[in-house]
Amino acid sequence: EEFKPYVSKCPEKVFKKRGLAYNKNKSQMKDENDCKKENKSGNGFRHNEQSVRVVNLLEKDGKGLNLTYEVIDGILNHQTSGNPSTLEGQIVRISDKIAYYNHDIDDAIRGQIIREEDIPDELTDYLGHSLKDRLNTMIHDVISESFDRPEIKVSAEMERAMKDLRQYMFEHVYTNPVAKGEEYKAEAMVEYLFHYYYANPDILTGEYRELMERGESLERVVADYVAGMTDKFAVTKYMDLTVPKAWGVY
Repeated sequence: EEFKPYVSKCPEKVFKKRGLAYNKNKSQMKDENDCKKENKSGNGFRHNEQSVRVVNLLEKDGKGLNLTYEVIDGILNHQTSGNPSTLEGQIVRISDKIAYYNHDIDDAIRGQIIREEDIPDELTDYLGHSLKDRLNTMIHDVISESFDRPEIKVSAEMERAMKDLRQYMFEHVYTNPVAKGEEYKAEAMVEYLFHYYYANPDILTGEYRELMERGESLERVVADYVAGMTDKFAVTKYMDLTVPKAWGVY
C-alpha cells in the first residue's frame, strides 16, 4: 500500500516469475565462473542471457515457457548494469542487489572470513548491525524513495552506502585468500566438465542432442548443459569422473 500509486500496479506474480526465472540459472559457484564459461563456450556466457535462453528455449523440452516481453525484459536486465523497462523489472533488479550484498555478508560471517564487528562503523551505523537490520533499512529506503514516483530506486545516501559496502566486500571477502583459494578449484572443475562433454557429446541427454540436430553448435549445447547443473550435481559428477573408486575388496 505504501507504494501507491505506481508500485501497487505491479502484478505480484510477474516479478515473482522474474525472480524465480533468474534464480533458475544462478548459483554462487556458477556466478564465479561466468568468465570461465565465456572462454569455453565460444559465443560467450552471461548468466542473465543464459536465463533468458533457458525460459525461451531449454524449458519444456525445447518449447520454452512462452513468457511475456515484460517478464523476459526483467530477467535480462536484473543485474546492476541493467535498465529494466517496467516497474516489476526494477523491483527485481533492486531486490537482487539487496539480496546479493546481505547474502554474501551472512555467508562470509558464517564462513569465518569476516566478523560482524569487522564491517566499518560508518556502514553499520547507517545500514544496521545485523542482517535483519540491514535488510530492513534497505527495504524501507526503497519504499521511501519510490513512494509516489514512477521509478523504483534507492536514495543517494543508500546508493553511496551500498557502493562502499560492495567495495569492502571486494577487499575483504571476494579477494580474501580463503575464498580465492577455492576459486581455482571451481574454475578447473567447470573447465574439465566442459571439455569432457565436448569430447563425449553422445552421453548428453536426449533434449540436448536434439538441440544439435536443430542446428545449435556443440559448444553452445555443452555450455547449456554445464550451466544447467546445480553446484551439488557438478561436484558429484566431477568426483565421479576424476576420483578413482575403491574396489571394495577387503
